[in-house]
Amino acid sequence: MSLSATTRVVLVDDDALVRAGLRLILGGDPDLQVVGEAGDGVEAIDVVAAAEPDVVLMDIRMPRRDGLEATRLLLSDAARSKRTREVRIIVLTTFDADDMVVQALRAGAHGFLLKDTEPHRLVEAVRLVAAGQPILSPSVVAQLMSHVAARGGDASDARRRDASERLTALTEREHEVALAIGRGLSNADISRELYLSIPTVKAHVSRVLAKLGADNRVQVAITVHDADQR
Repeated sequence: MSLSATTRVVLVDDDALVRAGLRLILGGDPDLQVVGEAGDGVEAIDVVAAAEPDVVLMDIRMPRRDGLEATRLLLSDAARSKRTREVRIIVLTTFDADDMVVQALRAGAHGFLLKDTEPHRLVEAVRLVAAGQPILSPSVVAQLMSHVAARGGDASDARRRDASERLTALTEREHEVALAIGRGLSNADISRELYLSIPTVKAHVSRVLAKLGADNRVQVAITVHDADQR
């Protein structure tokens, strides 16, 4: 989607005060339009179908159906086939939900934000995700992964082997790019670190995504984490 177009947003959170705060923040930007709200993951499916948003801000812990299952359902092939717009999902979290966030990213969510994200960064995140750029903050990813490891959430042996095998399909340069993505680096950061032009970095990123069968950079980072090659 073009950054010049109005970005349609649906808010999903069981706390009405949180939804009101998000609506107030996003409503101050002329390029963003809140087109629907839902109080849980069950209601979210119907609201997204009716409102046709570009971006969904999805809470994780909710009654009836949590944000993880709602994300899986909204990004399923069946759900995609019924919509005229592609929807991208940003999960909202606090660190006590970090295990579920990793699962949500594996399910195809396009990034995550902490609920105390500064308003201007929240607006920027929604705009970037709408434009096809997943949110992957280096500082938050580092803390998130350390929390998962500390709580025994590291990859199983089978998943670690699978991730490691998939990474072997990459060339040496592509592997370096994948590791950089796993650290949350942007294309510009990778360009500076590896002394490559931006177009060359983009080409490498595209090949990494294709070879790993990943839909976005977040899933590449998860693969790198699973292989324990951070």
